[in-house]
Parts: sequence; structure tokens; C-alpha cells
Amino acid sequence: MAVRPGGEYAGRPLHVIWLLDCSGSMAISGKIEALNNAIREVVPAMRKAAEGNPEVQFYVRVIRFSSGAAWHIAEPTLLADFKWVDLHAEGETDLGQAFALLAEEMNKMPPEARMLPPQIVLISDGKPTDDWKGALQALLNIPWGRRAVRQAIAIGQDADQETLRKFVDNAEKPVLRVDNAEQLVRYFRYVSTSVTATSPGKDPAAVPVVAAPPSDDDAW
Repeated sequence: MAVRPGGEYAGRPLHVIWLLDCSGSMAISGKIEALNNAIREVVPAMRKAAEGNPEVQFYVRVIRFSSGAAWHIAEPTLLADFKWVDLHAEGETDLGQAFALLAEEMNKMPPEARMLPPQIVLISDGKPTDDWKGALQALLNIPWGRRAVRQAIAIGQDADQETLRKFVDNAEKPVLRVDNAEQLVRYFRYVSTSVTATSPGKDPAAVPVVAAPPSDDDAW
């Protein structure tokens, strides 16, 4: 482990990148508000979990996609300094552009041995409206894109789970479907805190069981 000036040990860098759908359908039934609230709840839990993993330095960034894709939080931000800015929902579901933007960034990452594989979480409630297949393949052709640990959360019954499965490309990491705000918080906490709590080389915690929504009125 490298040593900082003054004798402190520098943890191995690990980049956590969220790809978040903020298309128009996310405005329905309070989904975008639920996503914003889930992130606000999860960040403190991530910090708490990271306290037990001092050998890693966690950086967080966010890509939003709707009609096009852009960095919502562009700079790699230390988890301790991370502050959430709410998303707003409108437009299409240009997931391919989000993959292309991510691939561009993965291509810039130095191939240094100390950096841990990036952890990428994709959250979406619909079907892509652009050419996502070529963009995903380009991402997977990049060494860090291929080595990244990819996870996905499908919001509601209209989410294209097949696309999300192709993104994850790992039978041991199923796409996690959520049907209400409570499930979203619980699964998002799981995928986020399992990253910060698990030491390199160790298995993450088991996927939690979430209750079904009590009625159709509460379901997405």
C-alpha cells in the first residue's frame, strides 16, 4: 500500500459510478422522487460501511440519461465529500449514449494495478430508445469496462430486464427488480453498501429478500 506524505497510507482507489434513468416515465408514480430519496438515504449507509474498509478509497460519480446522456456528478468525488443533487425526469431513454459516455471515461482510466475494478450500478424503468447494443459492446471491449463489476436495478414491470441482464453479463448477479419506493431503498442500499463494506477478494453479502407491494395501488 502506498504511503502519503506524513506517513498515512493511501487506500486503493475504487470508482463507484451510477447510471441513472431520468426519462419521462420516471416522473410517473413518484419514481424519480423515490430514486432521489433512496440515494439520500443510502449515502450515509455507504459511509458507515466504508469505515470498516480503510484500505480502499471510494470515489463516486453519476451519469444521468434521458434524451441524451450527461455527467450529473462528473468529478470523482470522495465518498466522505459526496453531496447529492436531485434529478428531474423528462425525455427519452438514451441508454446507449450513457454507455458511450461511460466507455469514454473508462478508456481514460490508467491501467494501474493498484486501482480496483470500477463498480457500476445501472437503474432504469423502461426500454432503451437508441442504439445501445453497439455502445455496450464498445464499453465491454475496454479493459476497465470489461473488468468492472456491473449491477442493475429494474424499476417496475415495464423495465427492459433483458437489456439490463446483457449489461450485467453475470449469472451470479441477477437484475434486481423493485416495485415500490421501499424496495428501491432496500436494493439500492444493498448494491451500494456491499461495495463499500466488502474487502477486495471477499464475497459480498447475500441479496436481501424484499416484500411484494401490498396492493396494485402501491406497485410500479
